[in-house]
Amino acid sequence: MLAKRLIPCLDVKGGRVVKGVNFENPADAGSLLEQARFYNEALADELVFLDISASIELRRTTLEEVRKVSEEVFIPLTVGGGINSLETAREAFLHGADKISLNTAAVQQPDLINTLAEIYGSQAIVVAIDIKRTGVDTWEVFTHSGKQATGKEALQWAQEVAERGAGEILLTSMDRDGTKAGYDLEGLKRISTAVSIPVIASGGAGNLKHLEEAFTLGAADAALAASIFHYREYTIDEAKNYLASKGIEVRR
Repeated sequence: MLAKRLIPCLDVKGGRVVKGVNFENPADAGSLLEQARFYNEALADELVFLDISASIELRRTTLEEVRKVSEEVFIPLTVGGGINSLETAREAFLHGADKISLNTAAVQQPDLINTLAEIYGSQAIVVAIDIKRTGVDTWEVFTHSGKQATGKEALQWAQEVAERGAGEILLTSMDRDGTKAGYDLEGLKRISTAVSIPVIASGGAGNLKHLEEAFTLGAADAALAASIFHYREYTIDEAKNYLASKGIEVRR
């Protein structure tokens, strides 16, 4: 069994790290480079950089910021936001990304997943899926930073992106995002157990118990968190020690 990963996420807007609730009203959460340095020194397993307004503003990821962050960190860096073509993906890799994350573009151009996986390998392609519960056992996929409903059922879409060659799924619950009420464990487990590729839990982490639940009850392969780490409520080391004490294998 592979060790579970803890992944801080830098939602970036206007050159600053921000954090909102339910994808709305992003508040300042610190300097981009200072946060990147902090997570590198804390030996986070990976780091995610998401330019959260790129798709809405119909522009590319701010590559200069990606380059600056990549120069500060020596842990795997995933970059997303505004990557919508072979060229924009190539530029992200050239500016220091180890993996790229597709979200809106994956829905609009599903064949792009296949193309990028063939060129760069599935291990470098993450598909981010933002979901909102629409019924007792149904979740809908949203794009454009949660602004546009797609009509796609989350489980079916997750299975499709896996079949197309994505190496990982970054699954974010819009209902739980920023609430610190815990992950949507039902939606997480439904998708994690239905696909053969790793699923990263995202949206709702408020304490260390929530991280544990993502792995044990939600069957996640990795847990992404922002607020609890950005505001130094917990350190990466504290989180790993806690998980290890619960019998969960983590990277050291």
